[in-house]
Amino acid sequence: MNRHVLLLYLATWALVAISPGPAVMCAMTLATRYGFRQALMGIAGIQLGHFVFFGCVASGLAALLATASMAFLVIRIIGALYLLYLGIRILAATVRPRPNATTAVLAPGGRSLLLQGLAIQVTNPKALLFMSALLPQFIQPDHALLPQLVVLLVVTIAVDVLVLSSYAYFALRGAQSLRDSGVTVWLERAFGAALIAFGLKLFSATRQ
Repeated sequence: MNRHVLLLYLATWALVAISPGPAVMCAMTLATRYGFRQALMGIAGIQLGHFVFFGCVASGLAALLATASMAFLVIRIIGALYLLYLGIRILAATVRPRPNATTAVLAPGGRSLLLQGLAIQVTNPKALLFMSALLPQFIQPDHALLPQLVVLLVVTIAVDVLVLSSYAYFALRGAQSLRDSGVTVWLERAFGAALIAFGLKLFSATRQ
């Protein structure tokens, strides 16, 4: 793959990854509620979603989804409901009695967090359609397709992990420094409200 094309994709995806979205909210929420290691499990699940997306693009399923109104609608509704569920669950948790400083918050198992990250990613049809529109711009037709997709996938995951881990780390540090002031509760409520907002936005989304 041409180095110029690769660097251009790297810059493009970095901007996409930095933009706040459901994946960013997931990473930050998991970090503030359960810790950085647990957030990494959710981030790993999001990366599995990229494998699904690249596989769909490679097999042509993304193009099929773009023309299948009913399939797009079903996936969009499922994704929106899941984001609403997560947001409401986080908001509900903030009104329950808070554990004291010596009591550890019981985190879900690693598999649960992994599946949560995967679900957030794959139930967002807009992300798949965006990927299906973005990737062809960086594919060189005079080169083999599979090696190019592998390189782009590696770059995508590397950038995504770095960005999401940074979001999670700084969210955790901020929550730790503000834990005694009670601001953490409002931070979690903000994350929950953001997930609900993304869910509502997904409900009203239309194909471009």
